[in-house]
Amino acid sequence: MLYAILCYHSEALINAWSKEKDEAVMAQHKAAMDKLAAKGKLGPVARLTPTTTATTLRAGAEPVILDGPFAETKEQLLGFYVIDCESLQEALEIAKPFLHEPGALEIRPIRFFEPGGKLK
Repeated sequence: MLYAILCYHSEALINAWSKEKDEAVMAQHKAAMDKLAAKGKLGPVARLTPTTTATTLRAGAEPVILDGPFAETKEQLLGFYVIDCESLQEALEIAKPFLHEPGALEIRPIRFFEPGGKLK
């Protein structure tokens, strides 16, 4: 089953990291990613651009386009991993190396819509 690891953290805190700190954290992530890739468990990975580049489309009688992210929160969605594993427990174990204080990871099963609207 595919799972998404959604990475939430304080964007302001991440942006305040030195180049060396950012490179060290990304090296830790890359090492964990390499292990997963070698086992055939790693799918797409993304580090999202800053929330200042986001545009939100809000539903209504007439859709409204807003600059910036959907909500003001302490933590922002900064990236994600897609992993292939047998269980939620395995997904939680796989996610642990990607966790950095004071951030949080949300682990969520993925279901795909196939052409014709069938949910897989």
